[in-house]
Amino acid sequence: MATRFEFVLHGGNPAALRAAGEEALDEVERIENQLSLYRPHTDIARVNAHAAHEAVRVAPEVFRLLQRAFALTATTHGAFDITAGPLIKAWGFVGGSGARPDAATLAEARACVGPELVILEEASFAVRFARPGVMLDLGSLGKGYALDRAAELLREAGITSALLHGGTSTIVAMGAPPDAADWKVTLPGGEPVPLRDESLSVSATWGKSFRDGGRTYGHVIDPRSGEPVTGERMAAVAMPAAAESDAFSTALLVLGETEFQHGLGRRTDLRTWFSNRSDGR
Repeated sequence: MATRFEFVLHGGNPAALRAAGEEALDEVERIENQLSLYRPHTDIARVNAHAAHEAVRVAPEVFRLLQRAFALTATTHGAFDITAGPLIKAWGFVGGSGARPDAATLAEARACVGPELVILEEASFAVRFARPGVMLDLGSLGKGYALDRAAELLREAGITSALLHGGTSTIVAMGAPPDAADWKVTLPGGEPVPLRDESLSVSATWGKSFRDGGRTYGHVIDPRSGEPVTGERMAAVAMPAAAESDAFSTALLVLGETEFQHGLGRRTDLRTWFSNRSDGR
């Protein structure tokens, strides 16, 4: 995840609030130690290093999260995909601000992307890859999942009013602040969003991007085409679980408002916000 998590907790017992908050932050750290790409002994790092050659056992919790991620890939018609890492690397967004790859590099990366290349062996909680070069990256899901787990622990501790965020792009609102009916979160562009017992995730092309041929290419890749999302887009989704809002905000950014609403907009458990400057696309 490699990002900053901050919690605001309300209640009448400061010592109890601090203890609950510290336990919730410890839970975030525990999940980081399962999902991080950058810590060599995490379950996901071990899978990426060895699953092309042998089945790699992971914690049951991680295995269930992988199943959940691939279910979200199906639900979003491939717009959200935790195997898209080779494309992100090919387009120069790992440790850089991006650059257009040559045709051979892009073709090789595309051949390594897709949920069909990941074999989940439920009887042994093991993961195998169908070919070398496949990699899993739960960065687009892990923040939300960690916040969901932290919120669950806070509820078990009796906390009813809290605002949690990971990297400011994923937020969980528990209850409401003492002096208001809901939490107010401002989207990029200034629109206030009321939240109560709900999560909000924001995805955008700015941050890491580059210009080429008169277009802006953002760091979010469409796994179906292998191409970055172009233009200046912002997508936000509010729904009950932060893991799902993370995935759906990515899908909304990739699909655009019309395609997203056609395929997913009839769901009654989500709200969406979208802005787009297409750069001529």
